[in-house]
Amino acid sequence: MALLRVTSPHTQRAGQRTAWVMQMVILATIPGLAVQTWLFGFGTLINLVIACATAIVFEAALLKVRQRSVAFFLKDYSALLTAVLLALALPPTAPWWLTVTGVGVAIVLAKQVYGGLGNNPFNPAMVGYAILLVSFPVPMTQWIGAQHLIEAGTTPSFSQSLQAIFSHLPTVDSYTMATPLDAFKHAEGADRADAFASVLGLQSASLTNWISVNLAYLLGGLFLLKLRIITWHTPVALLAALAVIASLFFLIDPSHAATPWFHLTSGAAMFGAFFIATDPVSSCTSNKGKLVYGAGIGILIYIIRTWGGYPDGVAFAVLLMNFAAPLIDYYTQPRAYGHKKAKKGLKYGDDN
Repeated sequence: MALLRVTSPHTQRAGQRTAWVMQMVILATIPGLAVQTWLFGFGTLINLVIACATAIVFEAALLKVRQRSVAFFLKDYSALLTAVLLALALPPTAPWWLTVTGVGVAIVLAKQVYGGLGNNPFNPAMVGYAILLVSFPVPMTQWIGAQHLIEAGTTPSFSQSLQAIFSHLPTVDSYTMATPLDAFKHAEGADRADAFASVLGLQSASLTNWISVNLAYLLGGLFLLKLRIITWHTPVALLAALAVIASLFFLIDPSHAATPWFHLTSGAAMFGAFFIATDPVSSCTSNKGKLVYGAGIGILIYIIRTWGGYPDGVAFAVLLMNFAAPLIDYYTQPRAYGHKKAKKGLKYGDDN
């Protein structure tokens, strides 16, 4: 989502109210939600309902404590968007308490404690996701194995998904297996490429389905670009940086590095590029800053995926660059109308 950035003489573009922007971003997640539900069962949809209900309760309670208008702030849909983004990032068989905990952390600690929408320095959904990943690594990494399910000719039914989420029965746990990123990261042997191929196969259902999920989020991202809710700078810089660094290491040692295509279409690459990194509050605001910001996230994703302790690094990469966003904005301010160069803030002793 893009903040309105104009220099004098000022102009105004009508129609992009906060509530409308939030609604359009939620709408843009529908292709990804539909593909995830089709491929991995109803778990994602159930988690989405739980997350949205939890977000409304926590948001209303904190607004009441802060003596703010509950109805007014709930109508901006920011709490619902946070819940949607977090629910889409969770495993489809994540237990209900995991979703409730993550949404509670996102709304209370990452948003309302800082003063609500517009004041949070970090992406709320990613704060909730990162806390869950660090605190509960086992349920956070139990994605349903698409290859296993397709070979069995079925996906979990609605009742099975409910059982997995509310009771975590072993019959549904038996469907879990490594995602392509998990398999590649933990592949054993001197030749990681061969080890990865032996686990999933380059044309496996699991890898193909993750490509489908990423392409669905790419479609949603293009929709946001069409509406000019986000700009191209952050997602293009992120994906380009990820592709470039992946290409470099693949050319250097193709037997131990994954292809750029694999990195771009696995995990949360497209989801992170178009829906997470483009958060207007916690990211950079200038166009130059967005390029630096997006490139930094792309590089950090590759570093964490390759040498970090987690198979995917989108959440941690985004949060680390949230730290750097104010500094990047400071050095990439656009030139104001009537000035020869951008002003880099106030200097010591300057009274103006």
